[in-house]
Amino acid sequence: MKPSDLIYDWNQNYPTSLRPLGPVLLNDETLRDGLQSPSVRDPSIPEKIEILHLMEALGINSLDLGLPGAGLRAVQHVSALAQEIVSNKMKIEANCAARTHENDIRPIAEIVQKTGLKIAASTFIGSSPIRRHTESWTEDFLLQTTDKAVKYGVSLGLEVIYVTEDTSRCDPETLKRLYATAINCGARTIVICDTAGHATPMGAFALVRFIIDEVVKPSGEKIRVDWHGHCDRGLAIANSIAALMAGATCVHACALGIGERVGNTQMDQMLVNLKLMGIAPWAGQDLTKLKDYCQVVSRATGVPIPANYPVIGEDAFRTATGVHASAVIKAYKKNDVELANAVYSGVPSHLFGLEQVIDVGPLSGKSNVLFWLERRGIPASDDVVERIYKRAKASDHTLSEAEILDCVHPISTAND
Repeated sequence: MKPSDLIYDWNQNYPTSLRPLGPVLLNDETLRDGLQSPSVRDPSIPEKIEILHLMEALGINSLDLGLPGAGLRAVQHVSALAQEIVSNKMKIEANCAARTHENDIRPIAEIVQKTGLKIAASTFIGSSPIRRHTESWTEDFLLQTTDKAVKYGVSLGLEVIYVTEDTSRCDPETLKRLYATAINCGARTIVICDTAGHATPMGAFALVRFIIDEVVKPSGEKIRVDWHGHCDRGLAIANSIAALMAGATCVHACALGIGERVGNTQMDQMLVNLKLMGIAPWAGQDLTKLKDYCQVVSRATGVPIPANYPVIGEDAFRTATGVHASAVIKAYKKNDVELANAVYSGVPSHLFGLEQVIDVGPLSGKSNVLFWLERRGIPASDDVVERIYKRAKASDHTLSEAEILDCVHPISTAND
């Protein structure tokens, strides 16, 4: 019997009308929007290239190479990444961020000419009333700027992606006019942004449905709708899934959710959830490189991975609690790794190249000790087990390997 036969999955009890209509796309913003965090280090070109190859290995569809309009360093980094994609004939597609300004769009076209890589121009402009008031922008200014920028990008032979910042706090009429203008000028992908992390899943769903019904369908054009979310309320993953259920095709995200303030949608968690939800194409995607992807980004940017971070954190599949460990151990005794990975975890670790870890601490039973020793090929004599067990019960923390081996050492010495 498979572990899945032993689990009643309420997650599947939702209307089929809410399931994404086609394959879900993912756009990786780690090397652009993710680097807007004031706490990160901008990785070197070799580090970015390593991250790029891990994106490719995970099957991520596209990435934002950077914002070449920001200056010489940005141009050098974007050019190097573009050349790497071309030289290695990589499948991942590319785009670059740009303000709705010719000075930002032109460098993208120049890099396309230099490298031969097709790069979309992801042009963004603020949209919400609060932003318009702060900037003293009129609606006519936004419409004229949109018109000019999209037409300019198209005239340079670029695919233009049109992005409204702070979409989730913008009034309906302004959104309809802005997106309609961009589409009429040649944009074929539009991006809905929860820039301030304001949205809830219900709001994300309503907003995407509104854009599809009131803008995309009336246009008569084949328009891709993307969702770009932030995590200020801790809802980035939930909002992204709600956006997909409402009809969005692509989600933008960053490794470890890095980004300004509390960050963006977490790419690694999107990958995990899409796989576990059985959503194409991720249900069959090999995600065993997921931890490598996160660890490389962590090292390159200087952003630590919390121990309790989902899936790739140190504690994600680790327990020292007696009752929990006992159930996992019993599953292993049945020679059923999948059962061991499912009995106390909603995420099967083997799908991501990981495994359950049983440690020994103050809440452990002797089965923890026996299993720990067995896994390391250490004889589990009664004296050794008792010594480790007593030390764990007297401790205020999970024992380290060195502390456990200290309890084994006197016995080993006596036998030498």
